[in-house]
This record gives sequence, structure tokens and C-alpha cells, in this order.
Amino acid sequence: MTNIPVKVSIIVPVYNVENYLAKCLDSLINQTLQNIEILVVNDGSKDNSEEIIQNYVQKYPEKIRAFNKENGGLSDARNFGLDRAAGDYIGFVDSDDYVTSTMFEEMLALAEKHRTKMVICNIQKVDQNGNITQKLTQIPNMPEKIDLEKNFSVFSDVSYFACNKLFKKELFDGKRFKKGAHFEDIQLIPQLLLKCETLAQTQSFHYQYLERTDSITKTHTERGLDILKAVEDVEYTFRGSNYFHKKKELKNFQIFEGVYSFLAYLAYVKDEKTFYNMADKLEVFMDERSIKIKDILNYCRFDKNYLLYLPLKKKIFYLLFFAGQKKLIRKII
Repeated sequence: MTNIPVKVSIIVPVYNVENYLAKCLDSLINQTLQNIEILVVNDGSKDNSEEIIQNYVQKYPEKIRAFNKENGGLSDARNFGLDRAAGDYIGFVDSDDYVTSTMFEEMLALAEKHRTKMVICNIQKVDQNGNITQKLTQIPNMPEKIDLEKNFSVFSDVSYFACNKLFKKELFDGKRFKKGAHFEDIQLIPQLLLKCETLAQTQSFHYQYLERTDSITKTHTERGLDILKAVEDVEYTFRGSNYFHKKKELKNFQIFEGVYSFLAYLAYVKDEKTFYNMADKLEVFMDERSIKIKDILNYCRFDKNYLLYLPLKKKIFYLLFFAGQKKLIRKII
């Protein structure tokens, strides 16, 4: 490593991504921001990922710090990197994705310009040929600097991906990704946002999210209940935050993540017994929080009714669920 103080530590967890890792690392090596470190955490890969990592370490010893550990999952690998990061700011990049060359230079400039602890950029979904399949604008119709006290609707509107954000390292003081949990981003990132007074954003589509054709379709199981547990963890932090009085936004967060996101997962649960068990747990979740069907139907995201703008198939699934037609849903899916 050089003597230039590290401004940004980029953490890249690696697990069996030999076909994609080089493109990811190339995009980080070629960052226009020079004072970065790339922490590559091999989480027990069984393919040729380690060989690829070592080739990059030999070529770019001043940029890449490589680590090898036993497999512990994504949260564990990210936490491993966090514990060793030297930068003032932290970024996360998944090892099958890649980013534009100016991503971290622009996001760091925004963080310093607005003295904010979190910066967000837009995401593009790309296929394996690099073609854009979908553009995901994160915070439309808002300024570059967002005052959270005045615009707290952002709390329930924003997507809580870790990888399209730059974080001040101090946000992670006493906070880590929950090991062994699925939906670790939903569990942690809102808690970090609650420690912020402002956000900054760029409308640039810096993060390139690869939709892989070779990935085995993930089985949807009762691990989806981790979504509800994640929301519970956020609720606990919310009550002790400076935004504890923003009850409407908390309810909207519960509706978006706890109801809509959960149902989007539930739609792909094949096992009938698991489906009904999870559906029952969701109804308990809603009852405990006094979330009524009218609250869900009236829920707006970015000032637009969420349900109205969904694809027809999703709309039908949600409406049948809200109408209590679970058996009919099972026939359809």
C-alpha cells in the first residue's frame, strides 16, 4: 500500500464467482479516485476465485488487500472487511457486479461537499452482455442534498441495498450485518440511515447489477420470515432514534418492507404448508402493528400509489391475499 491516506475502503465478499470476478475487480482498479483500498474477502470459495484474487494482488499490491476465511455467508464476509477497513468511508460491491469508473470519486465528493454520512446512487440491471435491462432510479424528484427531518418520507421510500451507497465509517460503530440472517440489508441499512441527519444523492447510474443466467434459482423457504425479523430490529432502533415521532413514515416502512416485500417473496414459496405458515405469520405481524388493508391499499411510494403501478400479475396476487383468498392464490401460483 502507498502512503496516501485511504479515503474509501471498498469491501468485496467473494464466493464462487470465477466467471465474474475479473470484471468486478477491473471496475474497482480503474476508479478515478486514487486513494482507495479494495478489501477482497474470499469467503471459502471452492472454485478458481482465489487464483484470480492472487493474480490481482500481484498486479496491484498498492490497491488490493486480500483475505481468506472459512465460509460464513455474505454478512460475515462484509463484517470481516469492516473490521479491517482503513478508510474514512465504506463502500460495498458484490463480486458478480461492477461499477462505473467515476462512482467513488463522485460519491466521495458529494459526501464531503454536503458533510453527510450516506450517499446514494442509481442502479442499472444488466445482462451478461452488458446490455441494460432495467434502470432503477432510487430517489426521484428530490435535491442532491436531502434534509431528513424535512423529507423523512425517504425512510420508507428508499431501497435498502448496501451496494449503491457510500457510508461514513463511523455509522458502523456498534453496528454490523446480522450473521446468518437473510435480507441483511433490510435489517441494517435503515438503522444506519436513522443515525444520519442528511443524505446526498446522485442521479448517475453508477452501480451495475448483473442478472445472472447461470445462477441456480433460489428456493424460497421460511427463511423469508427473516424479512419480518429485520423490520422488528429496525423498529427497535427507530424508537430510540431522533425520528421516533415520525409514526407515519414508520408505518409506511412496515407496509413496504414488512408487507409488500414479504409478499413478493411469499409468491415464490412452492411448499404449501410453508406458504400457509408464512402467510399466518404475516397476518400476526399486521395485527400487532394495527396495519389495516386500507393502509396497504392507500400506501404511496414517492407520492404515487404503489399498488396501481405494479405489473398486473403482482397486483392480482396482492389483492387476492388482502381479500383472504389464500387457497385461490395457491391454485394460481
